[in-house]
Amino acid sequence: MIALRFWQHETTRVALQVVALSGALLGLSGCLIKPHALSKEEVVARAVKDFQAISSIEEPVMGPIDIYEAVARTLKYNLDAKVKAIQVQLAHQQLNIAHYSLLPQASANAGFDGRNNFSGGVGRSLVTGRQAVEPFTSSEKNIYSGNLALSWDVLDFGLSFVRAQQAADNVMIAEEEKRRIAVRLVQEVRSAYWKAVSAERVLPQIQFLNDSVAKALASSQQIVDRKLQAPLTPLNYQRDLLNVQREVRRLYRELSTAKTQLASMMGLPPGTLFDLVMPPQETAVPASSFDTQKMEERALLLRPELRTIDYKKRINAKEAKAVFLELFPSLKLSFGGYYNSNSFLLYQNWLTYAAQVSWNLLSVFRTPAKLKAIDAHGQMLDAQSLALSLSILTEVHVSAVQFVQAREEYQEARTYQRAQAEIVKQTKNLWLTRSATDLTLIRERVHDVAAAVRLDAARSGLETAYATMLASQGEETLPVSVGEQSVAQLAETIKAYWESSKLTMSDAERGAGAHATLVAK
Repeated sequence: MIALRFWQHETTRVALQVVALSGALLGLSGCLIKPHALSKEEVVARAVKDFQAISSIEEPVMGPIDIYEAVARTLKYNLDAKVKAIQVQLAHQQLNIAHYSLLPQASANAGFDGRNNFSGGVGRSLVTGRQAVEPFTSSEKNIYSGNLALSWDVLDFGLSFVRAQQAADNVMIAEEEKRRIAVRLVQEVRSAYWKAVSAERVLPQIQFLNDSVAKALASSQQIVDRKLQAPLTPLNYQRDLLNVQREVRRLYRELSTAKTQLASMMGLPPGTLFDLVMPPQETAVPASSFDTQKMEERALLLRPELRTIDYKKRINAKEAKAVFLELFPSLKLSFGGYYNSNSFLLYQNWLTYAAQVSWNLLSVFRTPAKLKAIDAHGQMLDAQSLALSLSILTEVHVSAVQFVQAREEYQEARTYQRAQAEIVKQTKNLWLTRSATDLTLIRERVHDVAAAVRLDAARSGLETAYATMLASQGEETLPVSVGEQSVAQLAETIKAYWESSKLTMSDAERGAGAHATLVAK
């Protein structure tokens, strides 16, 4: 009896020591964990790594870049496009993980259990209270054990199947988001490309204009100072020149950053030098059908934002299935093989098999609230779809009207530029015969430069309006699959795809007339 009490006392003392030591270690570890800022070396390493990644060019620029190569480089190397591509890959990986959740659970375990003495015990009579048997043991000091078990929950399988279907819908949502970004990038790169082309063409003309205006202003001021004419005439002349110069400089200021923006969209490092293919100043006007009903139908069918909501609705409907599955009881089946090195056991190897049914009774009371939440979410998605559809239809009509206006402005600018070029020609002939003054010729040349700048700006605005109109309809401006093509191959593919999808000019003109009539109504 004394030995038993001594053993209990020693056991209690050891347990208290273990608890005290564990508490001391936990307290010490809590004191050691403190927030600390990033070191300067870590920040520098990150900055260098990011700069090297941004500065690297996988496919260097080999020559002048046309619109097709600009689009191809944007789709391959634009950072926003890369982010969406990685998100699609992540969605696919999450779907793969969901597939594995359909499989049964297999677990393998191995263990060792040891002690400094034998595990034993005695028996005591309930009648006399005396020890009935001598101390005995049925276990060795050191025991090795292991098992391989397989278990499968039928209810978890059903829920995992629904979750896998939802993960598949999330993959499609990621694909639609990737397509939305691609459509937006094509719209922006077309606008930036034509603005950059306009800026490239305007640069030498701006310098000529500044020199000409400075010279003309100096000459007119001399006329005012010497009183060679009535002051009102040369002052009006100066005002006209300054107004033209201010307008042209405003246009140039808007276009001057277009090449930098284009380089950023193509994924080129800042400061990269490249040339642009200079298309003819007067090229064919982009053609498009203006059948309003078909434009609306295409927008409602193709816009990735609406498709995304459709997939979310499908996910919400599958969530209702998951709620109903949770009402059923869970049936868990298990099977496994076990091993134990304890020599006192009669059988050291054995198999187990079991079936267990469990049912969470409270799930019945929780289900109505979950179904109401799912129904409310579905109503919210329906409202979002209607609001987005109305917004998209408005975008379609607004973009069509803007395209018609931009095309009219371009045609007016082209007519004005041709007329101004003829005026310069006639004025130069008069100047050669001394029938016109130097100031008159300079003024008309300045107006000619301004007309050319307006024509380039109008062309850029027309291309921007055209790209905006295609984007408003969710138009597929890219091949279905770009694969692992090089920039040159992708540019050729895009060019062939765009050429095959173009409409004839006569169809566009008829459509434009019909749409103009619709707008007038």
